[in-house]
Amino acid sequence: MNALRNRVLLIGRLGHDPERIEFDGDKVKASLRLATNEVYRNAQGEKTETTQWHNVIAWGQLAEIMTRYLSKGSEVAIEGRLVYRQYEDKNGHQRVAAEIVTQEMLMLDRVPQDA
Repeated sequence: MNALRNRVLLIGRLGHDPERIEFDGDKVKASLRLATNEVYRNAQGEKTETTQWHNVIAWGQLAEIMTRYLSKGSEVAIEGRLVYRQYEDKNGHQRVAAEIVTQEMLMLDRVPQDA
């Protein structure tokens, strides 16, 4: 049952190109925003769509792959864990950010036939 603890599965599209950040010359982090959509019918039977935005990060080789092959609009499946971090903004206020730390990724866009 431990394999099911703190596990997040998302399928969505990138809101912008992944951002690549290098630390100490050898550590690489990728950061991106992932949009997931949900379609449902409201009480009046009208079709409604909502979009949720998720902060996603990856480290190392997975970060390299994300920054090389993904771009704005790419469809991707992400598996990872939910992490909360606290930080102080530029005005001195304490903030909490939720991020998905990617452990596995599957690119879902089709490869063009002429590629």
